Amino acid sequence: MTSTTCEVGCETSLSTGPLGADEAVRLAAMFKAVADPARLRLLSIIAAQEEACVCDLTGPVDLAQPTVSHHLKVLVDAGLVTRDKRGKWAYYAVVPGALDALGAALRTR
Repeated sequence: MTSTTCEVGCETSLSTGPLGADEAVRLAAMFKAVADPARLRLLSIIAAQEEACVCDLTGPVDLAQPTVSHHLKVLVDAGLVTRDKRGKWAYYAVVPGALDALGAALRTR
C-alpha cells in the first residue's frame, strides 16, 4: 500500500483499499466543510492567493464579516486553512497538502 503524508501529518491512502475509521472521519469533516457554497468559494479565493485577510474576503462572497469569520472557522477546524492573527486582523492560508488529500480521496476510491 502506498501512502503520502501532508505537512500537517495527515495521511491519505493512494491505494484502492477501504478507508480506515480515522481517515474517514478526517476526510468527512473536510468534505462537509467544503459542501457549503460560501465556504467553497472562500477556500478557492484563499487558494488563489498566498494568504487572505478576512477583511478582503467579505466583498467577493457578499457576506457580512461575522458570517465570513464563522465560515473560516469551519475551514480551520476541518484542517483546510490556517489562521494567523496579526494585530486585530486574521490572515488565512490553505494548509499545504490539504486540497491534495481531498483530491486523492476522490481519485482513488
